[in-house]
Amino acid sequence: MMHLYQLHDLPVSRWRNGGGETREIVRFPGGEDAFGWRASIATIAASGPFSSFPGADRVITLLQGDGVELEFAGKPPHALRVNRPLRFAGEESVYARLSGAPSLDFNIMTARDRFNADVCVTDGAQRAESGVAWIIAGQWRTAGKRLTAGQGVWWLSNGEAIVPQSSDALMLFTRITARHHVCPDAARSNG
Repeated sequence: MMHLYQLHDLPVSRWRNGGGETREIVRFPGGEDAFGWRASIATIAASGPFSSFPGADRVITLLQGDGVELEFAGKPPHALRVNRPLRFAGEESVYARLSGAPSLDFNIMTARDRFNADVCVTDGAQRAESGVAWIIAGQWRTAGKRLTAGQGVWWLSNGEAIVPQSSDALMLFTRITARHHVCPDAARSNG
């Protein structure tokens, strides 16, 4: 089933450090402390450190803002660019430095041992078994519904194609895949 969402309808959670807020789109499986994968849209309102998520892989994509520079311990800083996903390990020490006004960022986190996320910006039709999408521009259609900029869709299984309907269509698309598929019969001994 395809679940439609809009930014202004998502619940807001303020950060403990006061530097921003998160709007969670989906967490699978549900639960407050653990997740297999999680999608959210965050507002970074002030420079400051990112929270640590050991064992998770993260992908951040700048959607709006004057710019954000991420400082990784022992590495050169990385300037986020609008609609250019950046992958990093959740346990890395990261400091976000704003270049001006607050930023709006799309975030994917996956439990490294269970799930993988492939994130891309595309203007073409996409389909995945599980995933989440955010419409950047233009008009799109999925499951008989029209989507426009500022809207999105997520699904846990049996994903339907998301198809562009205008020449200016642009979408941030995330394909979620399980890292290990174990066939029950393969684990049995033949002897």
